[in-house]
Amino acid sequence: MKIAILSRNTNLYSTRRLVEACQQRGHNVRVVDTLKCYMDITSAHPAVWYKGEKLDDFDAVIPRIGASVTRYGTAVIRQFEMMGIYCLTESVALGRSRDKLRALQLLARKGIGLPVTGFAHDITNSQDLIRLVGGPPLIIKLISGTQGRGVVLAETTSAAESVIDAFRELDAEVLVQEFIKESAGSDIRCFVIGNKVVAAMQRHAKQGEFRANLHCGGHATAVKISPEERATAIKAAKTMGLAIAGVDILRSARGPLVIEVNSSPGLEGIEKATGKDVATKIIEYIEQHARPNSNRTLTRG
Repeated sequence: MKIAILSRNTNLYSTRRLVEACQQRGHNVRVVDTLKCYMDITSAHPAVWYKGEKLDDFDAVIPRIGASVTRYGTAVIRQFEMMGIYCLTESVALGRSRDKLRALQLLARKGIGLPVTGFAHDITNSQDLIRLVGGPPLIIKLISGTQGRGVVLAETTSAAESVIDAFRELDAEVLVQEFIKESAGSDIRCFVIGNKVVAAMQRHAKQGEFRANLHCGGHATAVKISPEERATAIKAAKTMGLAIAGVDILRSARGPLVIEVNSSPGLEGIEKATGKDVATKIIEYIEQHARPNSNRTLTRG
């Protein structure tokens, strides 16, 4: 097969591992910088161009789209879909997962466990929103934040009001979410491929920190997940329409609670914590499912 990896940096661990996995399984692989693609948008012959070359002979595309280039990255994926080329992460699914508010609403509609979450555009009384999620301590998140950035733990009502007011002054949209005390500064990342959780790790926050993200200094260990956690992760990925996903779960007294569904989950943390070759499992999935005009986006519009 001829496979394209949409990535802005060939030296990233995840990109390198996917290239290695493709080569080990005998595939022709090429890394393409998403932002250097340009598009010919026509009804008869839609095309993606790259450095003067028309990219029309790939069997599959693996999007690795960073949060900062979501809009353009989604357009590039959509163009490949219009050309009938199989895309591992579809444009609709990427858009859903990157819109935190939309993602939470979709998950809630499917009955998936979530922390109690409040959202408002114009809050004349911050205390109303704070009461909505059960009061302090609580989590305040920027809608656009990634990798633990833009996430604040407010331990008192006055602290929460100050943070909300500060974000509002910056014209930033925020989610206010209950703090799950029993998770004790840890969460579980389930790596979903198709209908399976192929690897799972528990991330632990560093001392004095509540965010378990590895980018925030946390560390990870392999973990055995329960059947309920496994089913929750798979259902969350399916709700987003993602063939591969990193589903982040908190263990709570009322069961597993999904806090995020990541459409471009990193491979370094999960592979090193579990010792599993996740990159090869991704390529094996593509071998089984990549067919021309097989993306569901074509039928959903």
